[in-house]
Amino acid sequence: MSSEHGKRKLTRRQLIGSTLAATGALAAGEAILPGFAAELDAASPAALEEENKVILFQGDSITDAGRNRRHAGPNNPGAMGRGYPFLIGSWLLATKNDPELKVYNRGISGHKVPDLQKRWQKDTIDLKPGILSILVGVNDIWHKLNGRYEGTVADYEKGFNELLEQTRKALPETRIVICEPFVLRCGAVNDKWFPEFDERRAAAKRVAEKAEATWVPFQETFDNAVNDAPAKYWAGDGVHPSMAGHMRMTIAWLRAIRD
Repeated sequence: MSSEHGKRKLTRRQLIGSTLAATGALAAGEAILPGFAAELDAASPAALEEENKVILFQGDSITDAGRNRRHAGPNNPGAMGRGYPFLIGSWLLATKNDPELKVYNRGISGHKVPDLQKRWQKDTIDLKPGILSILVGVNDIWHKLNGRYEGTVADYEKGFNELLEQTRKALPETRIVICEPFVLRCGAVNDKWFPEFDERRAAAKRVAEKAEATWVPFQETFDNAVNDAPAKYWAGDGVHPSMAGHMRMTIAWLRAIRD
């Protein structure tokens, strides 16, 4: 390295780019980086209320992302998994600089709305989150297609509404974030998924609107992403995101929180 090169200062964008590279997030592609620094600044920490000291991510395997369930405490890298909760939590902890901020991941692979209902008190209510983020729905149709579940779209919507009613009653000040269920047309996802999957997405949106929750448009995020790279680049089996896919989810989540 030349002395001139060694003295050169990194710009803000270069610094953030190098940080993303360290987490593998540059797999999301150069196309999303312009303006990204300003968007993340807007999302954190100013857009988070001071009382929101506990952030909880709930859902299925997409949220679980291989987390170590033996380490269930907050802000533990192993307990956060390798997906969007880890990326979001890392960013918020690094930018908010608040020792009292606690980020939890309670996603469990394979879970559907009825599974969340069975563990909701322990894994959600008892943690008293200031922000509760929920992504659930893909297993509710996938397991049905595999003959392992018989729940209808109406069952999904009813159970989801009940979860949020229970949450509002116990935790009236909690900010609820509903993440849109999504799939990409590749891998395990074929024509048999439709139109029912779209009906379940619409049901999730109605649930969010009824609860006056923040909505994260993940399907729209991936519909736009396939304009930049093939569907398998973002989720090889059409359901579970790649590193790049999880980073796109992270950006979409932070944008939704900012707004």
